[in-house]
Amino acid sequence: MYEQSIELFISETLIGEAQKNALEFVVHLRKNEMQFYRDKNGYWEDKLYWHISCNNEYVCFILINGYQDGHWVVWFEDGGSDCFADFPIDERMKKIAWANVDIFKGDCGGGQCEGLRKVIFGKEFESLYRTLMCFNNPDAETVECMKKLVEISKMTFAKNTH
Repeated sequence: MYEQSIELFISETLIGEAQKNALEFVVHLRKNEMQFYRDKNGYWEDKLYWHISCNNEYVCFILINGYQDGHWVVWFEDGGSDCFADFPIDERMKKIAWANVDIFKGDCGGGQCEGLRKVIFGKEFESLYRTLMCFNNPDAETVECMKKLVEISKMTFAKNTH
């Protein structure tokens, strides 16, 4: 059975800048030899949700039309590494990353929730989700930052395989 590509879903569900930016990001992921897996289990069964990995380590997750029609969301994680801690990137990219840090703001169903404490590009954050950064309907400049995060992840996870 043929599985529809993420590119086709993007082309069919997003329009304008959202479509252009999402397709540009996916091209970058493919160029960097990321693996795509569409999750169709449990909560994600009827969603357009992909796990993106490199060398069996999650790099990011993409959701299309999940929270709002015409929008896409990308979450990044670091595979338990500190790859985003002190990596040298320019100040503008740092500010974009910091503005999209995924800080826990709710409760965990009545339990005590302690999020992660991480340094991201030289700045310490507390109460983070496992997905350290969340980019909601990113613009072109933000996609450039996300591309850099992919490259950093790829370098980190390539090192871990040797």
